[in-house]
Amino acid sequence: MFDFEFGDYDDPTSGDALRQLVEAYEEGRRTGSLGFYDSETLEDIATFYFEEGRLEDALEVIDRLLDAQPYSSDGWLRRGVLLNHLERHTEALDAYARALSLNPADAETLINRGITLDTLDRLDEALDAYHAVLDLDPLNEDALFNLGIALEKKGDYAQAIGVLGECADLAPSHPEVWYELGYCHDQLGRFDDAIAAYDKQIDLEPYSENAWYNRGIVLNQLARYADAVESYEFALAIRDDFASAWYNKGNALANLSRPAEAIEAYLKVLEYEDGDAATYYNIGLAYEDLNQLPTAVEYLERAVQVDPLYADAWYGLGCCLDAERRHDEALVCFGKALDLRPEAGEFWQARADTEYNAGRLTDSLRSYARVVELEPTNADAWLDLADTQYDAGAYAQALTSYDRALALDARSADALFRRARLLFTLDRREDAIDSLRRAFELDPAKREEVRQAYPELLSDSQGRPLFGPFEDGKPRR
Repeated sequence: MFDFEFGDYDDPTSGDALRQLVEAYEEGRRTGSLGFYDSETLEDIATFYFEEGRLEDALEVIDRLLDAQPYSSDGWLRRGVLLNHLERHTEALDAYARALSLNPADAETLINRGITLDTLDRLDEALDAYHAVLDLDPLNEDALFNLGIALEKKGDYAQAIGVLGECADLAPSHPEVWYELGYCHDQLGRFDDAIAAYDKQIDLEPYSENAWYNRGIVLNQLARYADAVESYEFALAIRDDFASAWYNKGNALANLSRPAEAIEAYLKVLEYEDGDAATYYNIGLAYEDLNQLPTAVEYLERAVQVDPLYADAWYGLGCCLDAERRHDEALVCFGKALDLRPEAGEFWQARADTEYNAGRLTDSLRSYARVVELEPTNADAWLDLADTQYDAGAYAQALTSYDRALALDARSADALFRRARLLFTLDRREDAIDSLRRAFELDPAKREEVRQAYPELLSDSQGRPLFGPFEDGKPRR
């Protein structure tokens, strides 16, 4: 971006002298007795106002200068810069056009015009402006940097990396270049390169909370959650009210199965921002992990109050209510979730589980059938459907479902054991014992479960060998 300042004020007294000059100018403006001010004086006054953030006052002074010197390309450039800061972008472009009509090859004007075009999302025109500078000066750092930003904004991250890399070669001490490189690498999934770029920026600007924060985001994507927490903590040491850093620190702690600490981080978010649905939702999940279900319900209810279209929050609330045996309320929540995302298999499965827990076998069967329709390779869903069919007395259908579960997961000892239970019910003892044998091979611990469920097998000539040598009806040590 163009440096607005016209002159240097190295003399220790010049600051006081400039302030006196501005006071005299303002007095003359108030009284309507402004005398003659040469262009250099007006430039100094405009610079003072600009640095004080008094942009309208600076613009008035520049307009006065241009009244006296309408062919000053620098004056029109400065007018454009001020208008851009005032978000009067179309007028800024007009000012840059006047400047370029007077000095067509001026790099500063072309770059600032590009920045304004970028702000207006006229990215192709911005790219043309930066390329025009680079045609004149291929090593212009500002043009390369802003060209990289425009390419990044267009989503052309690979080209942006190339251009920003050239800029970094020319200006390795330019921290913003490394920041943008980190972002572009992140967008392309080049996480190690992204971390290396953010580390470069941090070497130059160790107190850049945004660099530490973005670094944490990338580390989180690499599942390096402990390192991510550390990075967020550096960001928060620099700026304690950085709500997004608290939120993402909470997420990383949750991923580390540290829900109590995650809750502390999420509650810090609520200190600095109005309560949002996502934060309430995550607090609710963390309390659920701590098995503090009433508090989990409280926060999940807040989440859906803030955002009634938050399907996952309705689902989470339903799960907690089901765990509290509040089945009817849970089913209402799952209904809300499914209204929002009717193709979500996990929502149907949770609804089916709750219907089963509530003793509504017919409803549960329909819901499990919907799960396997949506997710035909979900072995657990087929197993749940089979168990429910068994409980409902639909034995032929249950056997088909157990077989489907085993076709998807042939090493499921649970499926083999439950299939054996069904086969015993159907009086297909040989098939049942074969199924048990395969279950025991996969999970020897199932022997005791079966011995408790089917003690008659101990006296069965076919069943007894499954349990190994016995003494007085008990396995030998």
